Amino acid sequence: MELIQKYFPNLSPQQREQFAALGDLYRHWNAQINVISRQDIDALYEKHVLHSLGIAKVIQFVPGTEILDVGTGGGFPGIPLAILFPLVDFHLVDSIGKKIKVVTEVSSALGLTNVRAEQARVEHLNTTYDFVVSRAVTRLQPFLGWVRYKILKNGNNPLRNGVLYLKGGDLTEELAEIKDKYQIYELSAYFDEPFFETKKVVYLPK
Repeated sequence: MELIQKYFPNLSPQQREQFAALGDLYRHWNAQINVISRQDIDALYEKHVLHSLGIAKVIQFVPGTEILDVGTGGGFPGIPLAILFPLVDFHLVDSIGKKIKVVTEVSSALGLTNVRAEQARVEHLNTTYDFVVSRAVTRLQPFLGWVRYKILKNGNNPLRNGVLYLKGGDLTEELAEIKDKYQIYELSAYFDEPFFETKKVVYLPK
């Protein structure tokens, strides 16, 4: 929790409580439905919560923004972002029902009214959003094929509507496959921990 406050010092008392509750909630649910690797659960705040919040270093979403989190797993990056942006609406989808159960239970325990969780494949959704967020679900080229037509053309945010994709490692080969314009934000510019040395947010405007 100290890690979150280090980089996000202006949290409200409610947000601090919600972030603080994540550790016990995920330990409880992960023991029943494995959504986070056993070795990662002790590094939950660094490798999952703070990593998810890397998107918030790239953009501060305005109230009323609609965001789709594709392949959310246990709720990352959607749940940490939903805590940070309580006036933004998040639709978290995953094709695996057990993972969505965890998302639903955690969201409910935190009292998050801006999160909707659904077992679904993104290709089958008929709704549109300002931004699509995701965390290394697959290579960018097929991912963009799934979500390209889910993004609204016009928005009110500091960045144009588009995709914000959390990814690590050397992306040279992967980015060469796509024809879309993109911008890379190195998370090591915002976070000091060694874990973030190779972590990035790839932003692809619509």
